[in-house]
Amino acid sequence: MIVTLEQKDEDELWREYRETKNGDIRERFVTQYAPLVKYVAGKVAITMPHNIEFDDLVGFGQFGLLDAIDKFDPNKGVKFKTYAVVRIRGAIIDELRSIDWVPRSIRQKAREVENVIGMLEAQLSRIATDREIADALGMTEEDYGKTLMKISCTTMLSLNDVWFSGDENDKISIGESLEASTSLNPDVMMEATEVKRVINESLKELPEKEKQITVLYYYEGLTLKEIGHILGVTESRVSQLHTKAIIHLRSKLTHARRGII
Repeated sequence: MIVTLEQKDEDELWREYRETKNGDIRERFVTQYAPLVKYVAGKVAITMPHNIEFDDLVGFGQFGLLDAIDKFDPNKGVKFKTYAVVRIRGAIIDELRSIDWVPRSIRQKAREVENVIGMLEAQLSRIATDREIADALGMTEEDYGKTLMKISCTTMLSLNDVWFSGDENDKISIGESLEASTSLNPDVMMEATEVKRVINESLKELPEKEKQITVLYYYEGLTLKEIGHILGVTESRVSQLHTKAIIHLRSKLTHARRGII
């Protein structure tokens, strides 16, 4: 009796595809996980300026899905969806980097804010207040808030900076550490564990709303708009607080990096 592709369970199909690279199986996976590409593209789009088209993000993400299908190893005990999300998001971010859509002035301002926050918190041994950060930047708190809105579009890219890498399939970024980790070799997994430790300690230090936003966005998968409804604040305010939280996490990791690598 001939068993068709439709009659085989997914685990069996992954094993067969890994051995044969059957084009029909690949096409089935592409169709099955196409909604996942739109989901990831939607999450990335939330932090992007309006001139970035959603359909373009989906197109970029398709390359990540194809890459995930070709490189997925079902024997590592990781669900494909978990693995694919990282690859899809990475492909989108890589393409955004290649077209260099963030103005240089915005990137420079983001680095300036991050450096100032890192310096202040190293001196204070605690989270710096908005007033302290604004004073160090030579601006008012209102202008600091506006600056956070301007640099919020860089947050997604900064979260996908590669912090550790074994081979091409073993990379970890801040964003991946906040979410479920992909399959990693033991050496990279040890480094990833240290990144998670630093992040978890940093999360404890965040003001309550920033902590809630980080958890709701990265662990619960809510949009900034949905988080705003839950917390009773505007979406723009959520974006500000999200940006502050990520800058803090990056600053902590930057200072800890010498001891990790």
